[in-house]
Amino acid sequence: PGVRYTIVRGSLDAQPVKDRKTKRSKYGAKRPK
Repeated sequence: PGVRYTIVRGSLDAQPVKDRKTKRSKYGAKRPK
């Protein structure tokens, strides 16, 4: 689904979404320092 694209974008994208501090596991971003 296209709506879920933004949710999984962090894992698929080369650079993790730094703005998303919540749902880091779905975004594939590391813990914000």
